[in-house]
Amino acid sequence: MTSEDPSGTALPATTSLANRYGSQKRAFGGKTKRNIVIAFIVLGIGLLAWLTISSSQSSVTFKDIGYSATDATQTVVDFQVTKNPDATAKCAIKAMDSGFAVVGWKVVQIGPNAPKDGADGGQTTAQRTILRTESGAVSAVVDNCWIVDSSK
Repeated sequence: MTSEDPSGTALPATTSLANRYGSQKRAFGGKTKRNIVIAFIVLGIGLLAWLTISSSQSSVTFKDIGYSATDATQTVVDFQVTKNPDATAKCAIKAMDSGFAVVGWKVVQIGPNAPKDGADGGQTTAQRTILRTESGAVSAVVDNCWIVDSSK
């Protein structure tokens, strides 16, 4: 199959298609392919290192059990903390009024606990803290918990 250019000369079909749709795409060269493979290997090693480091750090979880406002100046908060028995954790506890304003705040330290022969090996401990409030609280929760660096 041939076509004609404006001067009336017959052109091969491949030249005509290249003029109309553009030339064929070039494949990646050997050097480019090698660089892409190296980049993926470096990313894979970095991801593996990050996963290894992040999983080896101690973690802590908490669960709110309940609260009771004894009066307008005091609230008792019950919660559970699950952590490595040898680790020390701190938890921020807050009490809120009906407008969700914080009326009481306290950071409690939970030291290492003796391992027990329980289902979780003594990782979970029940905690109770008394929180002073500036007005009546209608809710009290654990805001956050974190592991304290024991080297400091």
